[in-house]
Amino acid sequence: MITVKDVSMVLTAASRSVTILDRITFEIQTKQTVAIVGPSGSGKSTLLGLMAGLDRPTSGSIQLDGTDITTMGESQMARFRREKVGYIFQSFHLIPTLTAIENVAVPLELSGVSRAGDRAGELLAAVGLSDRMEHYPVQLSGGEQQRVAVARAFACRPPILLADEPTGNLDSSTGAHVIELLLSLHRDYGTTLVLVTHDATLASSMQRVLSLRDGHLESDSMPASPSAARTLPDPLSSDSFPIVEP
Repeated sequence: MITVKDVSMVLTAASRSVTILDRITFEIQTKQTVAIVGPSGSGKSTLLGLMAGLDRPTSGSIQLDGTDITTMGESQMARFRREKVGYIFQSFHLIPTLTAIENVAVPLELSGVSRAGDRAGELLAAVGLSDRMEHYPVQLSGGEQQRVAVARAFACRPPILLADEPTGNLDSSTGAHVIELLLSLHRDYGTTLVLVTHDATLASSMQRVLSLRDGHLESDSMPASPSAARTLPDPLSSDSFPIVEP
């Protein structure tokens, strides 16, 4: 479960305070799929980053699996995030000097998983990149880079996946494949999936939609017929996504 309680984020610049988030409160149940929507500047990405422990709110608390992450130090938060949270950035954030397989192996090595390279290869094969493992990010298309990012985020099989505009830099067909991969991880492993998106169709495929405006939670709704239960053609064979254990 994810519990966000009275979370505010205020930034100060040039002696002027700007409220990014204002007393946001909600709970997300385990295994739920949730879209966070709203206009640009509404605080969506800031909220997602706070939920991942990438930043600390000005006030309020955030609990993941019953643990208050807002009280953790940086090193403790990094360890906790490796175990509990996979984060997918819109701009991929792959390490440019590492190959695809090396990028995916990084969280496995940090977690002390044996045969990290072999397991990273299995993960890349599961997202349809068995022939691109030794390529560097600059040699991959946007869709391929995003699939590497998904494999890396799920490398240690965290129970929570957070994705910031996962299709924002992709064409519609490639974006659909990436979303189907994320939904497959949710279906197959009970992963709690929370994503930020501007795409109304994508949002409607989630079980729940949180709408932000001007830093406030404007609405919290359940789509009448969420299409998350409907599957797109699955070219990525994500059913074979391997279970990674230490």
